Amino acid sequence: MDLTQGTSQHKQGRAKKMMLWFGIISMAMMFAGLTSAYVVSKNRPDWLADLQLPATFIWSTLVIFLSSVTFHIAEKAVKQNKHGLATMGLVGTLVLSLIFIGLQFQSFNELLETGYFFTGSASSVTTSFLYLIVGSHLVHLLGGIIVLLVIIYNHFKQKYYAGQTLGLELGATFWHFVDALWIYLFLFLYFFR
Repeated sequence: MDLTQGTSQHKQGRAKKMMLWFGIISMAMMFAGLTSAYVVSKNRPDWLADLQLPATFIWSTLVIFLSSVTFHIAEKAVKQNKHGLATMGLVGTLVLSLIFIGLQFQSFNELLETGYFFTGSASSVTTSFLYLIVGSHLVHLLGGIIVLLVIIYNHFKQKYYAGQTLGLELGATFWHFVDALWIYLFLFLYFFR
């Protein structure tokens, strides 16, 4: 690789990282808007101050935190050319993300069973916000799973190795953001009722 080609790849990498951060900032602003609207809506007379969050939200928070740990392990393993450990970390992250989604849907079922609906005459602004915030996060997590599947595919094609990890780094940054976002949302919903 000549110097010009290396400089071009470096610039492309910086541009991709910048685009990712613009996306992350946009997503953060969206959730800041949703949580701000939640705060403002708490003054409404029909706000449910006694809404209890499902216990499965706690378990899903632990699972998504662990998925960030396994992704970090995979990223470090790739940089150390430990292919087997990286595979275990990436597949572990995928399994944990699927468990997280299952727990989120179980949480939705628990809310429905206790009479908290998203829309309709049996719903409230409180439950509508809850479903909207959690559902929006799930959509972003699904985007993260697509990215993770691409990373796993590229990993098996041995496209990542020490010194060649841009795609992996971009995916890890997005994954950690989505995980940290859920932890923020959970703490916000849990403590700010």
